[in-house]
Amino acid sequence: MIDIGISKMALIGAVALVVIGPEKLPRVARTVGTLLGKAQRYVSDVKAEVNRSMDLEELKKMKETVEGAARDVHSSIQTSACDFEKQWSDTGNAESLGSPVADTYVSYPSYKHPKKNWRLKQGATPQWYKARSGVRTKALSGAARVARYRPTKFN
Repeated sequence: MIDIGISKMALIGAVALVVIGPEKLPRVARTVGTLLGKAQRYVSDVKAEVNRSMDLEELKKMKETVEGAARDVHSSIQTSACDFEKQWSDTGNAESLGSPVADTYVSYPSYKHPKKNWRLKQGATPQWYKARSGVRTKALSGAARVARYRPTKFN
């Protein structure tokens, strides 16, 4: 990095004032400032582009490893499926050769929910029963509870 302190800046300003002159110095300073700003923006854009390309390379490597793992899993599933089909066809041929299991077909009943009519509420208790047994059906607020259960004053 360039190490420019206050003393060096003052020296550069004094030389610029002598060389350029006081009339053109503000315009030159503005031009230098805009050029420095453009240069900083350009450098930051280049840094961002380099970072994006590095991230893209990392993502490509990760994608390749994931695709390789997926191919391995797919091939292992294919080989196990082929083995399973081979075993299945071997057992199927044995059954079709006249074994008693091949002639009988076992059918299992379909699943049925244990509750017969699920549309009816099972736990609905009638209001008359709740009123007779003293079950509270309405909640009281704190203020209503205090007003209801406040002891009366004895006169």
